[in-house]
Amino acid sequence: MVEVSGLSKSFSDRKRGLVHAVDGVSFRCEAGRIYGLLGGNGAGKTTTLRMLATLLKPSRGRALVDGYDVTASPDAVRSRVGFLSGGTALYGRLTAREMVEYFGRLHGLRGEALSRSVGALFESLEIRDFEDRRCDKLSTGMKQKVSIARTLVHDPAVMIFDEPTAGLDVITARAVLGFIRECRERGKTVIFSTHIMREAGKLCDVIGIIHRGKLVDEGSLADLCERHGETDLEEVFVKLVSAEEETAA
Repeated sequence: MVEVSGLSKSFSDRKRGLVHAVDGVSFRCEAGRIYGLLGGNGAGKTTTLRMLATLLKPSRGRALVDGYDVTASPDAVRSRVGFLSGGTALYGRLTAREMVEYFGRLHGLRGEALSRSVGALFESLEIRDFEDRRCDKLSTGMKQKVSIARTLVHDPAVMIFDEPTAGLDVITARAVLGFIRECRERGKTVIFSTHIMREAGKLCDVIGIIHRGKLVDEGSLADLCERHGETDLEEVFVKLVSAEEETAA
């Protein structure tokens, strides 16, 4: 489970002064569910997810990941989290197998346990055919499969996806979304950020709409449409964002 309460992150900017990238965000996601953060560029999605993954320290508020506080117990959180973004950022000189084994060792896996985990992932993700090829020689789709494997190698209870289909072709994007559904079916807690309405509507059990660092509404697709008197998510999103902009003006 992930529980977020009043989570905030502020930065000092030379031109703009104090910038509130995330401002008092609160939500929760239980095991076997997908919580989607839907927002435009700069809305605060990535900053929120980086705090959950302990890559950034919150300015205020609290976040619990599988019962552990992201500030007080970052190592425990990291051992329970898998983080996947649209950028694979693989080490080009390592082979696919070396890459995944390296991350497995970072998470404390050794010997037979490491071999068993890597082998199972390579079978399910169909990596066997290119497991000994260097990462800088792989296609985009192959690289994303390797990135998924390194994210899953320690079998984390919580999966965090930060716009994982950004820049991918249709086939690869569909495969990634299918993988996210599998995470839910396996009982994992899934946090998923996107700016693509169709992805959020089809994939998420609960959608949180974030704008200018604030969570302006949340609910299932049906709940959001009914509450705002609209028939699709895009219209709900535009209505909420427009209202926020008018208030801020």
